[in-house]
Amino acid sequence: MRRRTFLGAAAATLASPALVRAAGATTLKFVPYADLALIDPAVSAFVTRNHAMMVYDTLFAMDENGVAQPQMLDGYSKETDGLTWTLTLRDGLKFHDNTPVLGRDVVASLKRWQVGDAFGQALAAATEELSAPTDKTIKFRLKRPFHLLPDALAHPTNNIACIMPERLANTPANVRLSDIVGSGAYRYVGNERVPGARNVYAKFDGYVPSPRGPASFRAGAQIAYFDRVEWLTTPDPSTQVAALKNGEVDWVEQPIMDLVPSLRSDRALKTEVVETAGLLGFLRFNQLFPPFDNPRIRQAVLRAVNQREFMEAVVGTNATFDAKCGFFTSGSPLASDSGMEALNGTHGLDQVKRLLADAGYKGERVVYLTPTDVPRINAIAEVGADMLRKIGMNVDEVSTDWGTAVQRTISRKPLDAGGWSMFAAYTGGIEASSPATHQLLRGNGARAYNGWPEAPKLEALRDDFLAADDLATRQGIAKAMQAQAMLDVPYLPVGSYFQPTAYKADLTGMQKGLIQFTGVRRSG
Repeated sequence: MRRRTFLGAAAATLASPALVRAAGATTLKFVPYADLALIDPAVSAFVTRNHAMMVYDTLFAMDENGVAQPQMLDGYSKETDGLTWTLTLRDGLKFHDNTPVLGRDVVASLKRWQVGDAFGQALAAATEELSAPTDKTIKFRLKRPFHLLPDALAHPTNNIACIMPERLANTPANVRLSDIVGSGAYRYVGNERVPGARNVYAKFDGYVPSPRGPASFRAGAQIAYFDRVEWLTTPDPSTQVAALKNGEVDWVEQPIMDLVPSLRSDRALKTEVVETAGLLGFLRFNQLFPPFDNPRIRQAVLRAVNQREFMEAVVGTNATFDAKCGFFTSGSPLASDSGMEALNGTHGLDQVKRLLADAGYKGERVVYLTPTDVPRINAIAEVGADMLRKIGMNVDEVSTDWGTAVQRTISRKPLDAGGWSMFAAYTGGIEASSPATHQLLRGNGARAYNGWPEAPKLEALRDDFLAADDLATRQGIAKAMQAQAMLDVPYLPVGSYFQPTAYKADLTGMQKGLIQFTGVRRSG
């Protein structure tokens, strides 16, 4: 709320842009929503995912209808019992270091990916053996049928099943890669990286596009039309917009909502919602330490959430938002009203304070991370901190940039050793539309997403979902999962909204679904 007051003044007088003017038609200059602090694709952050989709290719890819299509594959076969899948690589695939893509590279890459990805973990649990019988083939020998195998390898949300050279894929998943080598349409130019300011990508001339028709979301022929793409990071939202208006950059990923009306009125620019499934805000608990290791305390805090307050702080009247958002993406086949009375925003502060006291809260410190450089995250973080204070929690607010916050949330250290208790962020509507990809609903302890909840009933329901083979059964299981999540409270859903992106009107080929750079080109 303080944020919106400040930005009202900022919008009146745009700052002078500090970004360098575009060099020419073969270079695309892009302003990401945050600095690319972590370049390893095993990291769960939208900015890292967008980077990974530029650099890496995947065995399967999701098309615009949500169907997994072969991408790096010439084809695949499944034996009649469903227990053996054989995947065959396309000819001519090369990594950015000009070495061929081989079966053993794929096996090592998938094993690294499976450590941190929710869907990948499920596939690993169903796999007896993953091998590369030849340079061109990969074989899954399963313990039980896993009919969603192509979907697991295709899903375009954190974490993507990126294929990289074996020498890099053998790096443990908890050790961050600094050498970024993929086989995608763009290669990462690491020697031009300026942390906090610039990341550079160059068209990979050795890329072999899929022959399976034109691009359809992540599937099909993903073509790089620019010789060079520069990501230029600036945390000031007014500077971003001024640079776009002055033609000094081509594309601003997430213009602050307060300034969107001025962009919409500029005929030289376009604004549109590309991430059509929306962004779902959340506050994540660290369940390793008090006070949020206590489920009754988490349940009490859940009842303090007023989603309208959170979303109005983000968008005001400048975008559509949903203030009745459960644990699955609103409007998706698995969304329901199960247990939503806990999230109806009508619980009074005095009632929540009593619930907290009854749950055993005794003033323990809450180390609360507030990112300051990503407006949409900062907005829900500030509302969340204010909410916790109002219900009587002892909030120790740590203001930092988003990249530093991401690195800190990986830490499992105690609070007095640089740990954390809660942070704010967003997940994507695509990711939250299914238990298979919904990282935040995992309850598998040390292998779960940051916060590491133990939720055996949620895990059992998820296993049932993955084994189900019809929509009606899956919908029933998802309804039960939401009811259970209201008890386990792995995180606080604080609403969802649709974030526009803004770019110069001469750019065409912008695909719907997620931010992508293949297919984008200049007209004329």
